[in-house]
Amino acid sequence: MTKSTNRQFYDGPEVLISECNGVRSLHLNGSMVQSAMRITAPNELELVYTQCMMGFLLFNPDPVHMLLIGLGGGSLAKFIYHNLSNTRITVVEINPKVVSAASQYFELPQENNRFEIIISEGGQFIAKQPLSTDVIMIDGFDDDYQAPSLCSQEFYDQARRMLTRNGMLVINLLSRDKQVKTLLRRIEQSFNGQMIAMLSEIRGNLIVFAFKRNPRKHSWKSLRKAAYELEKQYALPFTDFVAKMQKYD
Repeated sequence: MTKSTNRQFYDGPEVLISECNGVRSLHLNGSMVQSAMRITAPNELELVYTQCMMGFLLFNPDPVHMLLIGLGGGSLAKFIYHNLSNTRITVVEINPKVVSAASQYFELPQENNRFEIIISEGGQFIAKQPLSTDVIMIDGFDDDYQAPSLCSQEFYDQARRMLTRNGMLVINLLSRDKQVKTLLRRIEQSFNGQMIAMLSEIRGNLIVFAFKRNPRKHSWKSLRKAAYELEKQYALPFTDFVAKMQKYD
């Protein structure tokens, strides 16, 4: 997330859209960019941290169902929808104004049998839902603060229970957040230490991958091989993702 001082053309309560140099951005309760879309490439991932979150494909290249908590401009939802044709996507978003803005300004696909949006608070949704899912993605911020309901010990415990046998949790944190070490300890406790993290950029976002089962079959050699194959399919630097994971391990 980066600072923006660009021209504003939509300003509703809690949600603000700006545009500069061909990139449209969404802000929540402040100037920090929560989501961005290059207008000439609406289904690509503009922000580095969103690209890094797709690193989960190194471990699960073909999930049947994914749950995304936090919509923003819909960058991740759109990328997954257009590139993983066998994957069903459920997005949980607390703010209906965010959904409206994403639909109006960020070319969000219409809901269908592969894509649904549920207006709900993410923590409550996970606590009450009996369904299971292969991948849970958490990208829930209020300006530059992690939503408290999405980073408690109870929440991480419930997220693990919701995952399928080989499921995984993907979490976007801020490396400069004063409580980031506490959050990492909580994730480690809920997932029995079965986690890998990587910095998207220096002093940038910290992406955490937590596994319900120990991913021992994934050696660094096998991950580099998987990265090479994935780069043939997607315009994302998977070999860089592996290097970042190994550096942070």
